[in-house]
Amino acid sequence: MALWRLMSCLLSLLVCQVCSSAEYHHREAEQDPHVLYLWRNRGKGMIRVKRDWIIPPIRVSENSRVVPENLVQIKSDKIFSGEVIYKLEGPGVDQEPKNLFEIDDKTGMIRSKRPLDREQHSSFTLKAFALSPSGERLENPTTIEIMVLDQNDNKPNFTQKQFFGSVQEFSVPGTLVMSVSATDADDPMTENAVLGFSIVGQESIPPNAVNKTMFGINNQTGAIYTRDVGLDREVVKEFKLKLRVADMGGDGLIGDAVAIITVSDINNHAPQFHPASYNIKALENVYNVEIGRVSVIDRDDPGTGNWEVKYTVSHDPFGNFAIQTDPVTNQGILTVVKPLDYEIKREHTLIITVENINPPSIKAPNLPSSSATVSVTVVNENEAPYFKENPILIQVPENEKPGKLLKRNIASDPDHSELRFEISKDPEGWLDINRETGNIFLRRSFNMKSPHVKNNIYSAVIKVTDAGGASASAAVNIILEETNDFPPQVLPLSRFLCAGDRRRTPGFLLTAVDEDRSPHAAPFIFVIPDSLLSNWTVTKVNDTHAILRPTVELEAGEYTVTVWVTDSGSPSQSALSQVNVTACLCDSYGDCRSEAGAFLGSRVGISFIALIIIIASGVFLLVLLFLAVAINACGRRHHIKKGSGLLVGESEDDIRDNILNYDEQGGGEEDENAFNIDLLWNPRDAPPAPWSFYPGPGLPRGKQPLRKDAPHNLPSPVYPRRPPADPADIEDYINEGLEAADNDPNVPPYDTALIYDFEGEGSVAGSLSSIASGSSDGDQDYDYLNNWGPRFQKLANMYDPR
Repeated sequence: MALWRLMSCLLSLLVCQVCSSAEYHHREAEQDPHVLYLWRNRGKGMIRVKRDWIIPPIRVSENSRVVPENLVQIKSDKIFSGEVIYKLEGPGVDQEPKNLFEIDDKTGMIRSKRPLDREQHSSFTLKAFALSPSGERLENPTTIEIMVLDQNDNKPNFTQKQFFGSVQEFSVPGTLVMSVSATDADDPMTENAVLGFSIVGQESIPPNAVNKTMFGINNQTGAIYTRDVGLDREVVKEFKLKLRVADMGGDGLIGDAVAIITVSDINNHAPQFHPASYNIKALENVYNVEIGRVSVIDRDDPGTGNWEVKYTVSHDPFGNFAIQTDPVTNQGILTVVKPLDYEIKREHTLIITVENINPPSIKAPNLPSSSATVSVTVVNENEAPYFKENPILIQVPENEKPGKLLKRNIASDPDHSELRFEISKDPEGWLDINRETGNIFLRRSFNMKSPHVKNNIYSAVIKVTDAGGASASAAVNIILEETNDFPPQVLPLSRFLCAGDRRRTPGFLLTAVDEDRSPHAAPFIFVIPDSLLSNWTVTKVNDTHAILRPTVELEAGEYTVTVWVTDSGSPSQSALSQVNVTACLCDSYGDCRSEAGAFLGSRVGISFIALIIIIASGVFLLVLLFLAVAINACGRRHHIKKGSGLLVGESEDDIRDNILNYDEQGGGEEDENAFNIDLLWNPRDAPPAPWSFYPGPGLPRGKQPLRKDAPHNLPSPVYPRRPPADPADIEDYINEGLEAADNDPNVPPYDTALIYDFEGEGSVAGSLSSIASGSSDGDQDYDYLNNWGPRFQKLANMYDPR
């Protein structure tokens, strides 16, 4: 019992000691201002209510030399019940910038590890933790704000090393010139960043031109202004000011810069001529050339609108002169813009005035505009003759007769000298000119088909020369008026139609061609004489085509239809044409059959025996013909003279005399002696376009080749049949034939077999095909080859019988 009481007393004594120690430490902490109990508990009994304190920011001066420096100590109430470990997190600890702060995990003391820089980081926000030894949070984290106090460690700097400005001359005091600015990296809320501006030096260009202080500056804003009068650009052109800025309101750290101020010009000087009178010479009939210059003096700034001038010419009633300003020298360039005439006026007196481009300043003296007198003397020269019109226009009918006077009085000479005319260009030689009077005559008839006539205009060139050798040229444009010279011609002149039922005979297309041009050609009028109206009719299709069709059923045979065609010329031209119509038997497709087919298909029959007799007779005749040709060839071969060579016959006639002359220019469908184009055409050789050819042998002879780029059944143009007698017209004859061939829609394509004319039968010349055909080499004597020289020795050896 006594032992238990002793233990109870000792336990009570121990508790009292602990409580006294905790209370002592608590009072001690409350008395230490650098110890913060961030987690102080308030309340009674078992319920503990926590209230977070509002912690004021901890202020730390930048650039501190005491490193490390104790900033503040934090504590938790949990230290009375056990061990507490303190931790710190945030920027400056474990986040960038790292390693600026640390905390003693036992005592809770927060220290700075390095000097701080407010210009880099002005504040830090950290979080403090109270943990048990096992890492368990004993309290909620608390925020600690650390503010870095500024020190005046940065000097102010101007935003530019040099500032540029300008001010007009004669500006009044107080005129704003420019503003300068500066910056300071220190805290703008402190005196460390309060700036003051000043001017500490002034220089003039040229040096020492001005001794007064001409400019001032606002201490707070940096605005530079004029302080005194007397800014004259002609005296001083530029100022150089030395500027200074200081923080702490102008008493702290300093920075320097330069301001360059240009004195700008105002138009306070009027231009003045120097000299005031000029004498200039100018050639007559010459224009757009410089004849002289005038000069002025202006004291304003060169190259500006206050210095640049413009000139005005007066006393020039005909506007012969103009003046411009040289932008480099400011001189006036006097030019002649209209030719001067010595015979009309030999001297011109001009008044030239000058003024600036910019208006004068109100500060400039009020002076009249400067003027100068210019006397221009005209120099006489031999003037070239001139044409009264260029080009010379002549309008005549195309059928005008040679010898006609086309134009007169075409040129004149200002000096009234004798003139000589000539034609320098006349490609067709149609014109003639009187060399003295210049009258133009028609030498030869016009030809509208000439390649030198374009759009009905023929061009030539005429030249005129005076006695002094001066000359001029002019173009002559002759406008040829269309006339109705040729009647139209109907095409085609022959066609095939199906005999029998007229419902299967729709007729065929007629057209007309006219060598004249519009309006003397189409539209054409097709008419059939009254005597043929009962059997035939013609119906208009368009301005150039009509359809000719029978009105009755036709029997097989030949018909001639007269068609009267009239053009639209004034007066109109008409012509009668005979159209030959062949009515033939047609197959089921409406095409004409051959005569053999028509015969076999007719009702007239033929026996098989008669057909065999006809064929045998034909074969017999062919055999007789072959024998006759062979006998004739053998007879000619035996008549070759011995020693005269293989190619020399007995005929005493010159082979050259046997060439026949003929005028036929080609086969065509009516040519029975020339080659048949049906038998020469190969469809595999034909190009796909633009032609449509005969499909080959066996079709009716009346089929015409068709072109895909022209209407069907168009007529061929009329070709010139015989060359003209006059050699000078050969070119026209060839051109007409070429044009007709190019425009012929019925000609065969260029790559088909050519058609040659039949040159007659029989020839006195020896046939090359009969050489050595009926005899052997032994029948011939080749000794004469040895007499032909060494070049034929090889050939002689080949025929040597030895």
